[in-house]
Amino acid sequence: MDLFTSQVYRPLNRRGNEYDVSCQVNTTDSTLVNSEVDRVFLELYPNSSTEKIDRAFHDLTTMYRGGRPGYHACDTAYHDIQHVLDVTLAMARLIDGYERARIGLESLDATMFRLGVITALFHDCGYIRTLDDRMHKNGGELTLTHVSRGARFLRDYLPKIGMGEVADVAAALIHFTGYEIPVADIRVPSLGYKLLGSLLGSADIIAQMSDRCYLEKCRDRLYPEFVAGGIARKRFPDGKEEVVYQSGEDLVKKTPHFYQGASRRLDADLGGTHKYARNHFGGQHLYMEELTKNIHFAESINDAGNGTALKRNPPTTLED
Repeated sequence: MDLFTSQVYRPLNRRGNEYDVSCQVNTTDSTLVNSEVDRVFLELYPNSSTEKIDRAFHDLTTMYRGGRPGYHACDTAYHDIQHVLDVTLAMARLIDGYERARIGLESLDATMFRLGVITALFHDCGYIRTLDDRMHKNGGELTLTHVSRGARFLRDYLPKIGMGEVADVAAALIHFTGYEIPVADIRVPSLGYKLLGSLLGSADIIAQMSDRCYLEKCRDRLYPEFVAGGIARKRFPDGKEEVVYQSGEDLVKKTPHFYQGASRRLDADLGGTHKYARNHFGGQHLYMEELTKNIHFAESINDAGNGTALKRNPPTTLED
């Protein structure tokens, strides 16, 4: 394959709420996302096996549906299986874009690709409660510790699928998606792994913020998780509290300001690696285009004072 001739994406005229930014992949369907990730992987590494990637997709789907022994089903409506599938798809595309663009830079081989997409698949598994957890009633209550919980899961899980040699690396990489450890303080064995972590952190941001129903999800799904996780209010050592987000509508109102920080994280902390999406999509940064639409729409809502403008219905993926 010519790595400098990428697939040209021609989005459909109408993007459904279940679909990714290319309008071609239903991100509520793990089988379809698995197939697309495999396609990208095999174009880059035609002589490699997708077995471990496929196993991870199966195990992830089983876990989120409540079929993994010792775990509840996913009960966080924002950080659901659509989110992790969307992030995993974005991760595969960013690695592909990097490989298409690099000239004289370190290559990310098939082993690195597998590690990247499998860590992306499980990057939010720390929200899923264990059956012996008597303290928490919803995964949203685990918001502040979910990344560390996910790191512990990966240390235990990867040896079971024959990737024990990178279990500790994965436990470090997952922190590029969170805020428990500053990016500059995350310790990985090489610059190649730092690049992989930066791609992962970028995929997490651009995938969720480019979701067609991002603003509706913020209002109706993320805000309740913030309340459960203690993010909606800031507590100070002297006992005083500060309201950070008064409501779901207030969260949407403050989304443009949040994006200012996210943009700095993307371009400074994560090295602007999100831009490799352009090389995957043949010159278009579809993620940033859709993300920008969402931010502009949030700004227009603020200017007009019309919170009722959000009318899209996000897909429901939680088990009954």
